Amino acid sequence: MNAKSKEQFVHEVFESVAPKYDMMNNLLSMRRHKAWRKFAMNKMDVKPGATAIDICCGTCDWTIALARSSGTGEMVGLDFSQNMLNYGKQKVDKEKLQEQITLVQGNAMALPFEDNRFDYATIGFALRNVPDLKQVLQEMMRVVKPGGQVVCLELSKPMWQPFKAVYYFYFERILPLLGKLFAKRHEQYKWLPESLKTFPDLNQLAEIYREIGLRNVCAYPLTGGIAALHIGTKGTDGA
Repeated sequence: MNAKSKEQFVHEVFESVAPKYDMMNNLLSMRRHKAWRKFAMNKMDVKPGATAIDICCGTCDWTIALARSSGTGEMVGLDFSQNMLNYGKQKVDKEKLQEQITLVQGNAMALPFEDNRFDYATIGFALRNVPDLKQVLQEMMRVVKPGGQVVCLELSKPMWQPFKAVYYFYFERILPLLGKLFAKRHEQYKWLPESLKTFPDLNQLAEIYREIGLRNVCAYPLTGGIAALHIGTKGTDGA
């Protein structure tokens, strides 16, 4: 699948699964995604008034968490799926965060913002879905201020047996069936395990962070390595 067809397919996937996305996130992560996001927020240590852009924000759980931690700082949630943003807007409105959070339909490969705009750029459970992950990370680095953080929370690859075998059995065999049963989307959830096969592992992604110029790169395996948190800092000289 080339980059253009992948982008179109992923767009169709998320447009179609938007109504069941939150429920399926629980299944996909074995209900751990909230704990992982809490861990990420603790490591990020968002200061009052800090600004952030949440790339591929989906239904805005992380965008809202960032807004709560900042208190007053500008927050942008960006996604290329309008259906996902529509569900996210319902959450933003419920939390009465409309004045703080702006939702934007846009492309993670070409962020519609100027350089050095935000204190944080985050992407949660979406980097493996983009056409060119290095370009997305470079765009995230471009729009954060010197000293700002580029943060990725993503599914990863367990490294030790027997947990590795059990996890892949669940991910490759059980998850697509759950997608068919609960979301009526067998092919879309069958594709998700495929998206992880070519995705970099914990150490490889950390090395990509360093290759594009991010500094003080930290990589944290989560829940036996089924997910990982990566944080890198943009140099204070802008590089």
